[in-house]
Amino acid sequence: MDRTTPARRPATQDRRPLRRGREHPRAEGPGSVPTTAGPTPWSGLLTLAGATFVVVTGEMLPTAVLPHLAADLEVPVARAGLLVSVWAATVVLASFPLVRLTARFDRRRVIAVALAVFAGGNLVTALAGSFALAAGSRVVAAAATGLLWASVNAHSAALVPEHRIARAASVVLGGGTLGTVLAVPAGNAAAGLWGWRPVFVALSVLALLAATAVLTVLTPAPRSAVGGGAAPDRRCPLRHLVTLAGLGGLVLAAHFAAFTFVTALLADRGSAVPASALLLLFGLLGAGGVALVGRVGDRYPHGTGVAVAALVSVSLAALVLLGVHPALDVLLFAVWGVSTGAVGPAVQTAMMRAAGAEHRDTAGTLLPVAFNLGIALGAAAGSAVVDRFSLGLLPALATGLAVLATAGLAISARAAAPARRARRRAGPALRGAATGRGDRRGRRAGRSRITVPARIMSAARATGPARIMGPARAPDAPRSEEPCPA
Repeated sequence: MDRTTPARRPATQDRRPLRRGREHPRAEGPGSVPTTAGPTPWSGLLTLAGATFVVVTGEMLPTAVLPHLAADLEVPVARAGLLVSVWAATVVLASFPLVRLTARFDRRRVIAVALAVFAGGNLVTALAGSFALAAGSRVVAAAATGLLWASVNAHSAALVPEHRIARAASVVLGGGTLGTVLAVPAGNAAAGLWGWRPVFVALSVLALLAATAVLTVLTPAPRSAVGGGAAPDRRCPLRHLVTLAGLGGLVLAAHFAAFTFVTALLADRGSAVPASALLLLFGLLGAGGVALVGRVGDRYPHGTGVAVAALVSVSLAALVLLGVHPALDVLLFAVWGVSTGAVGPAVQTAMMRAAGAEHRDTAGTLLPVAFNLGIALGAAAGSAVVDRFSLGLLPALATGLAVLATAGLAISARAAAPARRARRRAGPALRGAATGRGDRRGRRAGRSRITVPARIMSAARATGPARIMGPARAPDAPRSEEPCPA
């Protein structure tokens, strides 16, 4: 074919260009994922952020009202604290079975029903006359939370194109960060004024309002496993996703090994800055870390995770300097807060880009499971070190875990680099094929007019068809946005 002659398009191919905010007609079909080039869907992302705010508030609330709850239910405070441990264990155990059970349903309805079950569980907690009933209701609410996190993670990534996944993650996780900062002080103050039961009733009302907003505001997004097309090769993506989730959980394990005993560390080191002020600074700047990933995570999806883990490592190593000078303590907690707050969105961005549309449900489920495991194991490891050795060894333990996670993330990012370079070299051709508009810059520069099929074949000859197009697949089968590293 003459390269200067435009190729005739098939009669079934739509000639209309991609309009702002709409999906190209050619992207529709069984198993396909529409390509969205419109503005960021703020209403949907903010609705999901409201849902994460509610569930994180519910997770933190027992900590805020623990003395009031223990006294009312006539149990020791240590036993009442099991409500927090039971929550984390339930999220880890229930997430995967519930995601598989609800895989064929619309994610919007799954999220709304999970919020409604969460509301019912908290209402039963508020009305509980015994500790056993309160613990059982917390198990139900925690199971709903595991399903909700998995669905929210996948749906937020599906609402936006690949190059905006970090922004979407930072918006949605910003709601959870806000819940972490506000839940304990607000819940504690409200329990002191009106008692702990009205606080849980108010949480149930908020959850029902969030469920209503999800059903009325949230737009549908493509599911990862729609019928049609060849079955994707799941071994490589799943191995990579499990690795990324495990390394993210290891960063949180390192953090919580030290953070669980942060007030004891401050007292032991004799810091002149009040612990409450440092913890408030930590929480506020954690929200800043989430926003920071939203700004840079889409440009450097793998490098952001490595940089964040490295900053966590430096912060944990610097804990040995606590108490040396008040300004140094403030600086340490500022860097620690920013870097820890950025862990969640940074790891989620890398996982969702690596997962592609067909593995997003799995990636969304792995995140809360790995993170909750990391939190539980990190706190347990810190407790073991304090019990058997001394508080002074905590910085060494936490730093070692964080350095190990940083090295793993760096190796993973390096392994993914060849695939990313191949996509960048073929970028104009693939973008033209996706939208049907071709490379306008090349035409403006006076180069020969090359048709979309010719550009794809040219890029394939230069880079290798396997690295651009991936393994052979049926026309309607979805493809991962970012190939898995070898």
